[in-house]
Amino acid sequence: MPRSEVGLRSERGPILLGAMASMALVAIDSTILATAVPSVVHDLGGFAQFPWLFSIYLLAQAVLVPVYSKLADMIGRKPIMLLGIGLFLVGSVLCGAAWSMPALIAFRAVQGLGAGAVQPMVMTIVGDIYTVEERARVQGYIASMWGMASVVGPLLGGLFSQFTSWRWIFFVNVPICILAFVLIARGYREKVERRRHRIDVPGAVLLTVGSSAFILGLLEGGEGWPWLSVPGVGVFAIALVAIIGFVLVERRAAEPVLPLDMFRRRVVLTAALIACAIGAATIGLSSYVPTYLERTLGAPPLVGGLAVAALTLGWPIAAALSGRLYLRLGFRSTVLIGISVASVGGIALAAFGMTPSITAVAITCFVVGWGFGWCVSPSLVAAQSSVAWNERGVVTGVQAFGRSLGSAVGAAILGAIANGVIAANGGSDKDPHTVTLASTWVFVVVAVFIVVAIGIALAMPRTAPPRRDAVTGDIQTVEPAA
Repeated sequence: MPRSEVGLRSERGPILLGAMASMALVAIDSTILATAVPSVVHDLGGFAQFPWLFSIYLLAQAVLVPVYSKLADMIGRKPIMLLGIGLFLVGSVLCGAAWSMPALIAFRAVQGLGAGAVQPMVMTIVGDIYTVEERARVQGYIASMWGMASVVGPLLGGLFSQFTSWRWIFFVNVPICILAFVLIARGYREKVERRRHRIDVPGAVLLTVGSSAFILGLLEGGEGWPWLSVPGVGVFAIALVAIIGFVLVERRAAEPVLPLDMFRRRVVLTAALIACAIGAATIGLSSYVPTYLERTLGAPPLVGGLAVAALTLGWPIAAALSGRLYLRLGFRSTVLIGISVASVGGIALAAFGMTPSITAVAITCFVVGWGFGWCVSPSLVAAQSSVAWNERGVVTGVQAFGRSLGSAVGAAILGAIANGVIAANGGSDKDPHTVTLASTWVFVVVAVFIVVAIGIALAMPRTAPPRRDAVTGDIQTVEPAA
């Protein structure tokens, strides 16, 4: 197929543009709000509550991903995608009109529910309409949205807060939502086998409750409440009971919302675990690098944000090139190369941690992002290509949920480590030496997360370099030699 058939000017170009616009919503939202927090707090008050603006969004985004993904396999990707864009639009308008901090937090949850549908549906639709060979190039288009957001998000957030109003941070989503909705609604056509389904309502409810309680406990433990407190222990007890109940229900469900036997497939399981490790490492870098540079070198927030932007600038560049490699070497080898490159960057960042340098941080973050770009797309494509259409949504959702779960676990672990180091060194989070020491330990653990991912990648099943299949793009996996 000619190269022009894959770009924005091709027959599938409007769908690709709609997918890119949809992903841009999620990507920009992840970076635009942080720079406007002071303006939001000044206008609405509620300084003690503002961390919930981020926690509730992450929680809402993560918990329904498996449910959305299963529904997409049952009724089609398009209705779920349009639902997600619609929820994100409504949530954005409500956020822009919020009259108090509690109202803004509630409306951020609506945004998160929309984002939880949009992100996995974008990757599932790409997996449906492009073959394995074509996805090698298309992933670069999708990943470029994150690179753009890393620069545009903080810039817009600062400009709106300083010259107009923080409310435009949310209103700016409206035209993007409308564009994405129209392009997907008019351009995307899918054929779905119409038959009666038995929706696994008990499984969906138990999974949502269990994952919500678990992620909430990780996000708020040690921050919103002490770990060893009634809410700290109680929320994990609820999660445990719900997840046990979920496993029991899924064993008997006619159409389980998350088929447990899927995790017996090594390519799916290892891809999800890699996504989890990358989620933990990414949240560590994006959360701690700006503070590290600001408190140790006096760097302005914009500089700290741009240093993290190097992470998401290297990512899409490598993602765009990764297809050429996995078409020659196979998925497993490409993932191993990517994780190895990322580990070099992670270890270097930890090694230079005690000698703060904006240049060193930017370069090492770029190397980590470059490595992740070589890894994330091949692992996702490998998992998608190992199943049929009616399971591809669930598989993609598992990867997205794994990354969200990894972010929550990583935030909890790294937060506990940073707080512990600060407490052991006088308790001041403004002392440059204390911040340097705490940040260095965070970077060490981030490097450990990445190195662990190498071990996971080694467990991936071997595959021959994939060949294009005009219909499904499926691949055959081969067990590694003993």
